[in-house]
Amino acid sequence: FIKVKMSRRPSSRYSEMPMRVTDSRMSLINATPQNKDNVFGKLNIPKPHSTTSERRTSFFGKGIGAGGQRNSMFGAYGGSEKMKDPRPLHDKAFVQQCIKQLCEFLSERGFPGSITVKTLQSPSTKEFLKIYEFIYTFLEPSFQMPTSKVEEEIPRMLKDLGYPFALSKSSMYSIGAPHTWPQALGALIWLIDTVKLFMEYCSDTYNKFMQGADTFEDEDEEYLNKLTGKRTEKLRLQADLQKLQNYRCTLEAHKTGLENKAAGLAEELEAAEIQLDGLKQERTRLQHILENQKFTPADIERINRERNELQQTIQSLSQSLEEAEQLVWNEEVNLSKTKEKAELKVAEYNKLGRKLKLIPQSAENACGHDFEIRTDYSATTITQYKTQIQNPLKNMMVDVEDEYSRLTNVKLSLEETVEQVKSNILDKENDIKHLKEQIRRVDQQLEHDMQVQCISIRISDFKPAKNISA
Repeated sequence: FIKVKMSRRPSSRYSEMPMRVTDSRMSLINATPQNKDNVFGKLNIPKPHSTTSERRTSFFGKGIGAGGQRNSMFGAYGGSEKMKDPRPLHDKAFVQQCIKQLCEFLSERGFPGSITVKTLQSPSTKEFLKIYEFIYTFLEPSFQMPTSKVEEEIPRMLKDLGYPFALSKSSMYSIGAPHTWPQALGALIWLIDTVKLFMEYCSDTYNKFMQGADTFEDEDEEYLNKLTGKRTEKLRLQADLQKLQNYRCTLEAHKTGLENKAAGLAEELEAAEIQLDGLKQERTRLQHILENQKFTPADIERINRERNELQQTIQSLSQSLEEAEQLVWNEEVNLSKTKEKAELKVAEYNKLGRKLKLIPQSAENACGHDFEIRTDYSATTITQYKTQIQNPLKNMMVDVEDEYSRLTNVKLSLEETVEQVKSNILDKENDIKHLKEQIRRVDQQLEHDMQVQCISIRISDFKPAKNISA
């Protein structure tokens, strides 16, 4: 979003101050184009006097002139690159939903005229221009529809606003036609959304504007954060879509393989049925011969024997066919279970790889190798995984084992050093213990000597005192 600045003349600053009051109850949403001096319009600010032209400043940048261009808040989408409209504008249900939305907007905002869902099914060019002018005045209250070349002005105005899809001039001549009205309706819906966004922005910044603010950095930052979030969500959804498309391709490849197997089994079944029909026809022929000819007992016995052999052959072929079908079914079940187990093992492997910081390719321990396994069952992928994952992992395991062996040797060396240090500490502790014992003995001897000396001093003091008394 661009920074919004509303022009003021310095001489009118003090005259506007009484109007800058905060009123949270003021309705900003019910402003209509009939009240041209509403809160979204001029705000009772004097116009700059000019003899040549009048510049209008709005939420969307510099104003529109007769041939000027507008710097749009949606300018990032208004480039020369043509975008395909993702909306289902040719879906009748979606078109009816848009018509209902347009009708509700016009009714709620006080459209000056009779408008119904029925009239919006195929409006005339005059009605379309009136609706367009009504909606556009929410963005530019002083806007008036040009009297000429509207087929050029309307597409240009939409492009200046940032409408990302092209609206041809030819569609303006037959706006209500079934092949042109959906595109024009889509443009009106987009314009309504732009008006709602504009009103929301004005509602958020109105109190600050009335308090004297000229810029609204906080609100601009909030809308930028919302836009960034929407674009991030779009990228995430596109990534999810790509994943689903890849998964769909995998399923289609698996489906093709099963269809090929089914086609092969169908061919085998068809061949068996043809053989069975041939045997039935042969039996019918032989039965007809048996009924219409006279046979000797030997012929009858031979025919019965051949019939029994044919019946056994048919029974054996039918049993073989059933066994083949059952075998195919069992193989498909086993294949499905094997794939499920493989997918679980792959998920477990990838989880362990992430835990060991080997996945993704930019992980700490990946060393630039792609160790992630993806569920692709082609033979080339398996061979690629052997060279891409197995060989680097083996080399990494050899390096880890070498490092482990080196660290083990270091550990043993350190343990020996620790044991030596512990032994030295024990010896020193014993030395300290002996020294403490010697100190204790010296202290005892010193204490004993001091006691003896004290006794001697007392005895020596006692003798002179005795002599004096005598």
